[in-house]
Amino acid sequence: MEFADVVTRRRMVRNYSDEPVDPAAVDRILTAALHAPSAGFSQGWAFLRLDTPADVARFWAASTPPGEGTDSWSAGLRRAPVLIVPLSSKAAYLDRYAEPDKGWTDRDESRWPAPYWDIDTGMASLLMLLTVVDEGLGACFFGIPPERVGGFRAEFGVPEDHKPIGVISIGHRAEDRKSPSLRRGRRDLDAVVHRGHW
Repeated sequence: MEFADVVTRRRMVRNYSDEPVDPAAVDRILTAALHAPSAGFSQGWAFLRLDTPADVARFWAASTPPGEGTDSWSAGLRRAPVLIVPLSSKAAYLDRYAEPDKGWTDRDESRWPAPYWDIDTGMASLLMLLTVVDEGLGACFFGIPPERVGGFRAEFGVPEDHKPIGVISIGHRAEDRKSPSLRRGRRDLDAVVHRGHW
């Protein structure tokens, strides 16, 4: 698929068929994430791959309150046979920039103008979302409710120095209803680009 087509076809898919996803496609999706930029080549990301029915069920049990997830939106999302949880590690970046070639002598977080550990993991996530389209699949990026992160960590043994920045569901698209938010329309280039001055 042409890159421009991948970009324009990318959208959040919230309803999946029961068709399994080829594990080789998941390997390619995760491999693409490794090509994301990272400050100082810190590569402070990790990806929890959940691709068995048991692991996917454990995720939903740990990340949602009992009794939730029965509406049509949730039911469609829960049919995704693969979930990838991108995790960022601030410690990897603070450690990397305290190394001699970076010139800092400590791990002072205040030097960072933005949380690059989350930004870089987000860019790795976008590469996965684009690769999903190129594979002819669908995906949705969504978050774990903050009050459920502890249960998620405990269920999957996620270390405290790795923060889930979201979840990517992956599967074959089923008939999907578009998000009502799309009615707002996409902002055009002139509305978001300020050339030379705001």
